[in-house]
Amino acid sequence: MQMTDSREIGAAPDMVWRAILDPEVLRACIPGCESLTGSVTDGFEAVVKQKVGPVSATFTGLVQITDVVEGRSLRLSGEGKGGVAGFAKGGADVTLEPVAGGTKLTYDVQASVGGKIAQLGSRIIDGFARKLADEFFTRFQEAVEGPEEEPEATDADAEAPKKGWFKRLVGG
Repeated sequence: MQMTDSREIGAAPDMVWRAILDPEVLRACIPGCESLTGSVTDGFEAVVKQKVGPVSATFTGLVQITDVVEGRSLRLSGEGKGGVAGFAKGGADVTLEPVAGGTKLTYDVQASVGGKIAQLGSRIIDGFARKLADEFFTRFQEAVEGPEEEPEATDADAEAPKKGWFKRLVGG
């Protein structure tokens, strides 16, 4: 599966760059991520729980950031093993470009699976991979830029990470 897309983020390129290198942002943005430990230089060990069609699995694996061009581009790549469910691996080439009002983030995603999951067929796998990539970058955009207006907090909101939390954290 291969997919290319972009989105405009209402934050300066340096803030977007810091966010994409922040382990807490990555952990919050990876759908189904139960844990993420490690560092940008050494890589991250991740535990991710996902359901693809009728197959549920907990994947353990490694996420690495490579091909870094400071402030402009990088490659996020990962691979995980899900026991009898099989394996998944993929990557995203990410580029940042300043635009009026923020940053244009472009991503080119490649993903593949094997084992029991691969038996589900390419249509299901491709749809699932697209959904995961879109969810990751939507969560990333929300973490960085936040909502236009702060809504009233409710008890149900207490557990969920707030939108724009990274931007508030770094004083943007």
